[in-house]
Order: sequence, then structure tokens, then C-alpha cells
Amino acid sequence: MSVKMKIKKGDKVKIIAGDDKGKVAEVLKVMPKTSQVIVAGCKIAKKAVKPTEENPKGGFENREMPIHISNVAKVEG
Repeated sequence: MSVKMKIKKGDKVKIIAGDDKGKVAEVLKVMPKTSQVIVAGCKIAKKAVKPTEENPKGGFENREMPIHISNVAKVEG
């Protein structure tokens, strides 16, 4: 179910729940269909990467994972 989002890409938000509670960072991506946002430097997870021509060894990379919109608050300023 799609919800009207009050938070847009580029907004500063404060994480109000979860492991990163209290951090203030910028929104990188907004996903209205799932009511989630991706915030820079928050909820980092290690993801396996297959070998490619640019990265022949593959390995792991750190990625920001989505956070539900109810767990962030827009910061004024």
C-alpha cells in the first residue's frame, strides 16, 4: 500500500528507533510503495558480491539497508 511521504530525498532525518537511534543523516532514497527510506551511513549490512570484470575476486561490501518511515523523523534546518 502506497503512502504519501513527507520525507524526500536529500532531507536530513534523525533515526528514532533501532541500532542507529540518535543518528542524524541524509536520505539517499525514498520507497513509497514499501514505506521505507535508505539513510546514508545507517543500518549497514554486509552483502556478498559475485566476481565481475571490475572486481575479479568478488567478496563483501557494506550497504545501507531500508528503514521503515515510522523509525525516522525529519530534522528542521
